[in-house]
Amino acid sequence: MAPICISSAKPTHAPPRPPPQRTDSWSHWLRRNFFQNAGSAVMTALALWALFVTVPRLVRWAFVNAVWYTQDAADCHAAAGACWAIVPEKYRVMLFGTFPYEEHWRGVLVIAIVLGLSALSTIRRLWSYWLCVAWLVATAAVFTLLLGGVFGLRPIGTHEWGGLPLTLVMFVGTVVGGIPAGILLALGRRSKMPAISALCVGFIEIVRGLPLVTVLFMASLMFPLFMPEGVTIDKFLRAQIAMTLFFAAYAAEVVRGGLQAIPRGQYEAADTVGLNYWQKMTRIILPQVMRIVLPSMMNEIIRAFKNTTFVGIIGLFDVLRATSTAIQDPVWVRYSIEAYLFIFILYFVLCFAMSKYSERVERDLAVGR
Repeated sequence: MAPICISSAKPTHAPPRPPPQRTDSWSHWLRRNFFQNAGSAVMTALALWALFVTVPRLVRWAFVNAVWYTQDAADCHAAAGACWAIVPEKYRVMLFGTFPYEEHWRGVLVIAIVLGLSALSTIRRLWSYWLCVAWLVATAAVFTLLLGGVFGLRPIGTHEWGGLPLTLVMFVGTVVGGIPAGILLALGRRSKMPAISALCVGFIEIVRGLPLVTVLFMASLMFPLFMPEGVTIDKFLRAQIAMTLFFAAYAAEVVRGGLQAIPRGQYEAADTVGLNYWQKMTRIILPQVMRIVLPSMMNEIIRAFKNTTFVGIIGLFDVLRATSTAIQDPVWVRYSIEAYLFIFILYFVLCFAMSKYSERVERDLAVGR
């Protein structure tokens, strides 16, 4: 047997490795986002130079030398900055359009009901049957305030609606009616019945192939020509239906993408346990689909809110059209930039709020993981 040799040399250890670099420091964040390479550093420098040149001037124009309130436009003429006084001077026309002046309080209540209930709907612990009941009651209250004719309220025709109440009502109606219609169109497009599939495909492709302006013109000008003599449909209702159908066509394609993303095993498992078609869709498939398409659907919802500005071309005074009318005053017309900036901030706040809420829902549902 060969002898076993035992070495008396001490074991050697590898040199200690340096600790990992911190990734939560400001220096690392700046280096990763702004100075990662030479091109990034040059673009960062140019951006800083542009900000250095423009921001001080913008601050002086918008805040330091601005006129915030005055009843005499001559004060704005003498000022070197912005004339924000046009907002308190014309805000009622900008926010309520052609709505009767003495009934603006009803428009304020409509805005408060829609925005307040929308904010409550973002709280997940309030999602229940009672929230749907609250929306139904709110809808009845909104149309009661807008139309009047009951409870001693003065009757107001839809041709007098305008401003932010009209924008919010049309937006909510478009989304509430468009999402279910889009889901049905997406299911119909994937139907095994050729007639239903062909009808859904034809509708979706025709509507998506037309600009919204054309759809609104068809609803406002062409559609009444095909109605029987003496039969008329309100212009607001025609515009609402046109906006809803246009939104539904795009929502249908979003939902169809989600349906295609569901693994085939989900359909087979639902068939195995004996679920019929509608049970399979409502309990198994569509909940997963809406979770997948949430980011894309929110994009369409925000676009629908911005698309409400197109109704101005058919004579409805949305908030943008009302602002354009308000600045026609010869005394204040030169300060239209400030008026449009006010509307820009209004749209940005509402769209940004919807975007952040979408991000929160995506994070809660762990979409993408």
